[in-house]
Amino acid sequence: MSRIDLAAVAPDAYRAVFGLERYARDNVDHTVLELVKLRTSMLNGCAFCVDMHSRDALAAGESSRRLFAVAAWREAPFFDERERTALALTDALTRLGEHGVPDDVWDSAAKVWSDRELADLTVAIATINVWNRIVAATRRRPSTDE
Repeated sequence: MSRIDLAAVAPDAYRAVFGLERYARDNVDHTVLELVKLRTSMLNGCAFCVDMHSRDALAAGESSRRLFAVAAWREAPFFDERERTALALTDALTRLGEHGVPDDVWDSAAKVWSDRELADLTVAIATINVWNRIVAATRRRPSTDE
């Protein structure tokens, strides 16, 4: 059971985070965005978000094979260069260490993404991390309904 309903208790905060979500949806390639959301949620152990984003991606036509492979994307042959650099940036931003995002991760992404695309991708990764933390704090669980 959830601890609180953030949208009801702090609607302005919820709308602000949802504004970032809307921005990401409008500005990041949908396939990449779903991969990033799923990977971030896996790294953060957010069952609600893993469930939601895997369902969303399947409904949008993503293959279950690629979705399962997100957990081991470095070894999986199913992702192109842009997807790989997005997933590497996702890992670095989600597991942010004391030295931030390593130069090699950023430089690899900058070779295949424009500055604007990198900015949008960074916002998208930050946003799903915010959602994961909200869900973790409120203990929202996925529905058991199919």
